[in-house]
Amino acid sequence: MLRLFVSCAKGMEQLLENELQGLGAKSISVTQAGCYVDADLKLAYTIALWSRLASRVLVELGRAETLNAEQIQQAISVFDWTQVMRDTHSFVVDFHGTNDEIRNTQFGAQVVKDGIIDFFRGRNAQRPNVDKQVPDIRVNARYHKNELIWSLDFSGGGLHQRGYRKQQGEAPLRETLAAAVLIRAGIHQQLEHDEPVILDPFCGSGTLVIEAAMIAADQAPGLNRRDWGFLRWVGHDRSIWHSVLENAEERFKEGRNKMTARFYASDMNPKLIGIAKENAARCQLGQFIQFDTSDVLDMQAPADQGLLIANPPYGERLGEEVETLLLYRRLGRRLKQSFLGWQIALLAGDETLLKRLKLRSHKKYAFMNGPIATTLALFDLTKEQVEFTESQSEDLSNRLKKNYSKLSRWARKEGLEAWRVYDADLPEYNAAIDIYGDHLVIQEYAPPKTIPDGVATDRLWHLVEMVAETLPFDSSHIVLKVRKRQKGQEQYERRNRQKQDSVIFNVQEYGAEFEVNLTDYLDTGLFLDHRLVRKELFDKCEDLDVLNLFSYTCTASVQAALGGAHSVTSVDMSKTYLAWGERNFHLNGLRGRQYEFIQADCFTWMRDQRDDRRYDVIFIDPPTFSNSKRMTGTLDIQRDHVGLIKTAGRLLNEGGVILFSNNRKKFKIDEAGLEKAGYSVNNQTEASIPEDFKRHKGIHHYFIISKEY
Repeated sequence: MLRLFVSCAKGMEQLLENELQGLGAKSISVTQAGCYVDADLKLAYTIALWSRLASRVLVELGRAETLNAEQIQQAISVFDWTQVMRDTHSFVVDFHGTNDEIRNTQFGAQVVKDGIIDFFRGRNAQRPNVDKQVPDIRVNARYHKNELIWSLDFSGGGLHQRGYRKQQGEAPLRETLAAAVLIRAGIHQQLEHDEPVILDPFCGSGTLVIEAAMIAADQAPGLNRRDWGFLRWVGHDRSIWHSVLENAEERFKEGRNKMTARFYASDMNPKLIGIAKENAARCQLGQFIQFDTSDVLDMQAPADQGLLIANPPYGERLGEEVETLLLYRRLGRRLKQSFLGWQIALLAGDETLLKRLKLRSHKKYAFMNGPIATTLALFDLTKEQVEFTESQSEDLSNRLKKNYSKLSRWARKEGLEAWRVYDADLPEYNAAIDIYGDHLVIQEYAPPKTIPDGVATDRLWHLVEMVAETLPFDSSHIVLKVRKRQKGQEQYERRNRQKQDSVIFNVQEYGAEFEVNLTDYLDTGLFLDHRLVRKELFDKCEDLDVLNLFSYTCTASVQAALGGAHSVTSVDMSKTYLAWGERNFHLNGLRGRQYEFIQADCFTWMRDQRDDRRYDVIFIDPPTFSNSKRMTGTLDIQRDHVGLIKTAGRLLNEGGVILFSNNRKKFKIDEAGLEKAGYSVNNQTEASIPEDFKRHKGIHHYFIISKEY
């Protein structure tokens, strides 16, 4: 009798136990990520050949209490390896587990390998070779809580490798997971119907539909495999194995002849459809599956009832998030329109995606798709599906249309490619929507604490849906951000994105060209509400020396330079943003020694300047609060603005002005304190708010400050 460990992905243990019982196993012990089974050799072969869910089958060889590498090597060297292999066989060791001494699996594998070689040397046999690519024998060693268990990898390579999938898509579904999903979706119950129909409208390389056809045809999942871990094992019995194999071949032949099920599979990618057809042909099942290249949103049910099972996109890559959620919403509508009477099973990477279907599931199961946690949701469309309630206010659609119609004409006339079309106009849809060329950026404001998270999320996605339906932008060009109160420099820090996912391009503003990055940071590199202040710098800085403090991406500096400034100096702590600023200068053909870019703490830099360094215009647009490690102390603009202005005023030429702006919502300028210091204050806030921000007049504060001499 053999002691087997039949491993599986976490979460599939109960399904595996049921399957093993169906294969004839009697003594089964369920544990994490697998089951222990006592089996004779025929049952072991049967499990390896027929299990649709198992990852591997291991035959336990021995176990021992060990504390260190020396004891592990000793335990292995005294085991009788002639029961497993000959000295002419090649082998490899897979090791799992660590402790204080066995600190990595590579070292653990080396210790076990040395123990095996010691055994054969002790018997004056030749030294067996190690072959990591195509070994005759694969030894699996697991070390846990000072116990070492070593086993023969009976199956060899992973059992998900059925032998039919030579090519695959970008995000393939492992065959064992596909089988588990099908079982949970009720594939066996469906196949009991007369002429059952199975449909996968997101088939990719065909894994789900092929696994379904294999089940329907009674094809053993390992029937197309050519290599097994037991073939060169000393204990292998060729006659028993061939009897198990021949029985499986006979069952498959009979299953194909009796096939009544119809299978349909489609995908938008014709290349993947070609791969899926080739994969199905390798299983000798191609004639039972109808493959088509089509859009899921155009699909019609091929029968009055059946099982639709699919693994739609998860939208993991940047730029796909909005597109994927909108896809799920539209998919939900299509299912209700065309698939009443069907059973639906969808494997999704996020509960949020499933909620966008607006369908009520009756069962959910958790699975791991590699490192990705997924949820399989089952929907019974033979029963009435009540639409979940949500605010379907026509006011939102009408407001979006009205704003876009009015402001798009204004923006074209002004020569603007970046502008705000919506800014929480309706309180329940608390977000801002900005247009950048042919892209939209939706920034969700943090909802009030009185609004439940679920309600806020539903409103946000209703807003996104209405934007996609109402405004003339492709859903793949909609970028969604959740905007919350930031601490210190958080709004300027790079978000965790892959470089290739970044959405970076140039936009026009009053004749200037600016680089915007819609994805990598909370802000895009262009503060749209300061547009008129930048225009004022363009209009009034000819032949003047200009200083831009807290310059960010230097967009104000660019406008001053384009306006004919004699010199422009930009100071910021961030090397990243100054480099961005230099790119903005180059985009506009601005090069020369008269343009300086200085990386420094603005306070420290100003205090270090000689008395002969003077400017005619100093533009200051500081953060509301900063505690950056690169600063000396912290900056609170309400507390520190008088000191900041006085420090900057030391660098003003006679007759010069300070243009001071900030975005603190409840900012109050200390006019009395500034007047006492010899400054006059001209509040130009209202005049500086552009047309597209008139609905949000508290977006910033702007003052022209003069020094009295």
